[in-house]
Amino acid sequence: MLTQEQINFYHEHGYLRIPQVFTPQETEELSVELDRLVEDWAFTSPGWTGPWRQAYMDPETEKKAKLTAMQDLHYYSVVWMRAATKPKLAEALSDLLGENVELHHTTLHIKPPQSGQPFPMHQDNPFYPHQDGRFIDVLVHLDDTCHENGEIRFLDGSHKLGHLEHITETEDGPCSPHLPTDEFHLEETVPVPAKAGDVVLFCIDTVHGSYINQTKKPRRLVRMGYRDPQNREVDGKRVERAGMIVSGYRERKEGDEPWPTKAANT
Repeated sequence: MLTQEQINFYHEHGYLRIPQVFTPQETEELSVELDRLVEDWAFTSPGWTGPWRQAYMDPETEKKAKLTAMQDLHYYSVVWMRAATKPKLAEALSDLLGENVELHHTTLHIKPPQSGQPFPMHQDNPFYPHQDGRFIDVLVHLDDTCHENGEIRFLDGSHKLGHLEHITETEDGPCSPHLPTDEFHLEETVPVPAKAGDVVLFCIDTVHGSYINQTKKPRRLVRMGYRDPQNREVDGKRVERAGMIVSGYRERKEGDEPWPTKAANT
């Protein structure tokens, strides 16, 4: 699926854009289904918390900033189940992760018009901590992205730093994980605009963020996470949950037990 040049680029820079993984027809079907899911199941909130908000936004903007989100779209829609298990995408991921690839999650992120929350500089590992960097997040683009609507931006090569310590507590209590705003700056990142139907993928340890959506249209992305099945989650709500194998096989190592098929308290 991927050329050696693309594979080398990912390993050197920590991210990669793959054009038109989804055809215009597939993208339109995903878009229509996403709007239906948003109407029925998604929720809108002020989004991520923490002192970074004051560093990224003036007080008036901060009060209006919103984020529309939803977890695990593939549990609700066969259209998104097919997207998450698309053979063309699975083949690309196996070029980067190895033969065996497991789906970990799918998550919707919509930046509403003119108030879509920016994202502070962060790695994704603090949100679903794993043993190592054999985990790739895939952003499925349903809208064209640019600076005005908050395209994804990466700190080039930052995946080589490994897992970084994030700010998770303030004087007022817990906050969303983010990196110190006086050490990590959006201005130093590489923008990666993309077209609808493209995917942008990146390592769980690649530092990234985005600006606020200033346009009159929503910016719709769906993040789909994949890992080598041997790269185990070490903390979080999915520790005891298996994902679907989209490429290869789940090899059994010494000490491995089958995944539980019922709740621990039943």
